[in-house]
Parts: sequence; C-alpha cells; structure tokens
Amino acid sequence: MTQTSKTATIRVDQFVAAPPAKVWRLLTEPDLMRLWWAEGEVAAVVGHQFTLDMPGYGKQPCKVLEVDQPHRFVYTFTPAWKLAWRLEPEGTGTRVFLEHSGFDMDNRRMTQAFEQMGPGWRDTVLPRLADVAVQTGS
Repeated sequence: MTQTSKTATIRVDQFVAAPPAKVWRLLTEPDLMRLWWAEGEVAAVVGHQFTLDMPGYGKQPCKVLEVDQPHRFVYTFTPAWKLAWRLEPEGTGTRVFLEHSGFDMDNRRMTQAFEQMGPGWRDTVLPRLADVAVQTGS
C-alpha cells in the first residue's frame, strides 16, 4: 500500500513603496535583512549556504537555489521548506510575492506550522519589510 503525502504552500503578497532594486537589497543583504526579519549571512549567490537565526526557533539552515536579480530569489529554509521571493514593479513601488512551500500536511507539526506561519508572513513579516523599505535610505 502506498500513501502519498499532501503538501501545502503559503502564498502571500505585499505592496512595498520602494523600487525593486531596493527591495532586492532588503532580501539579499544581511545588514538589511536583519532590520525586518532575521539575522543571517544571506547572499544572492546560487549554492551559497547560510543560517537564519530565528528567535525562539534556533538557527535554520538555508541554501540559495535560484537568483534572478532583481526579480526572483529562492532558497531552502530548513531542509523541508523553500522560500521563493518574486518582485514585480507596481506603479512607483514593488509588489512582493512570497511562496513558502514544503509543508507536509500529513504531519501534525507541519500542519500547525502552516497554520501559524501564513498569518505571520501576511500580518507581521511582510508589512515589516514594507515599513523598513520606507524608513531606510536607498
């Protein structure tokens, strides 16, 4: 008997009142990323491995999978998950799209994480990214 796993993806987006190049820097430069999300030696280089220090959850291993500056940035976030950031110009700013994939919905802990992280991205993290983009210089 074969059991197939169901996986789920969180999809959220946020308008940021800054050009794509500035938002790109906020996603890919450690000194800027720590202002809105987490500490970590992120770099926009395919194959680059780094950790993100997530308060309360420890250091999470990451590996950059795809870089298309300033449009798309993809990396693993823990061995199970993948974060795919996509930036599209919108008026005088940028629409930021995030897909957080790899949630095994047959696993209770993963289901709980999925249910908590969607609102976290939508209501806290991405709005903080938008705020920091406006508050910081170019």
